Amino acid sequence: MDVYLCSPVRVNYTRHYYIVGFEPNASMDTAHHMLLYGCKVPGNDGTVWNCGEMANEDGDETHSPCAEGSQIIYAWARDAPQLILPEGVGFKVGGDSPIQYLVLQVHYLHVEKFKHGATDRSGITLRYTEQKLSKSAGVLLLGTGGRLKPMSEVHMETSCAIEEDKILHPFAFRTHTHQLGRVVSGYKVQNNSGEMEWTLLGKRNPQDPQMFYPIKDPSLTIQKGDIVAARCTMFNKNNETVNIGGTSKDEMCNFYLAYWVSNDEPLENKYCFTSGPPSYFWESGLPGYPSLNNIPDIDASTL
Repeated sequence: MDVYLCSPVRVNYTRHYYIVGFEPNASMDTAHHMLLYGCKVPGNDGTVWNCGEMANEDGDETHSPCAEGSQIIYAWARDAPQLILPEGVGFKVGGDSPIQYLVLQVHYLHVEKFKHGATDRSGITLRYTEQKLSKSAGVLLLGTGGRLKPMSEVHMETSCAIEEDKILHPFAFRTHTHQLGRVVSGYKVQNNSGEMEWTLLGKRNPQDPQMFYPIKDPSLTIQKGDIVAARCTMFNKNNETVNIGGTSKDEMCNFYLAYWVSNDEPLENKYCFTSGPPSYFWESGLPGYPSLNNIPDIDASTL
């Protein structure tokens, strides 16, 4: 049985802190993955709560990780190592920032041992400074809904236009699927008079340690009018349809893009999701989503 548990920490509201590193304390033998959310208001007043909205198989009461101001600032899975941000870059928390609480979500695939008295200390040690940093970090999460047809290769795709007047400096990316994912790739796409120009941000086998990997071109920037796009190449060798969802029986398609902005706040929009197959593909588009061309079809699905 899958269980998602959340636990909050209140950040001191009288001063700013800048998180510059994340050291995971967990094993994939116990925790399937961990997400660290920044929240304006946590999803519950308790010290621990069930936050498995997508994985609530037993009808238990659940609450989101955040009630207001949800953003993911760190993610871990598959025994990924620590993450140290580039020099001068940090996630601003506390003070008058939008992040007043840090909420740790841990996804457990199996909880039988806890019923017999076992405990778990999975968590994340944070490195921080109180020195003001001019480069504010943010994470943009790209993902899809949708379903995978039986016995087929499926491309789960998402894209969004950057609408805020900011210059993003991507520095790392992370991929996430469950067992059926083989390649996850992310791109910057520029619309040059109707012709799309694609630049690879990064791609990875999601069965590798799901750490943040360096961006392919660290000098690359993303700004207003550019498009960010991601594809998960999945192989469903089962005789049944597999849906996007939160349990181990389901699948996920996520591409995390970590970036910094200079003397500015990160994007207000933290998420880029589409409905996925069979409703959305890069080339078809939907109202509100750009239709793309010059798609690097082979490059996006191979390593």
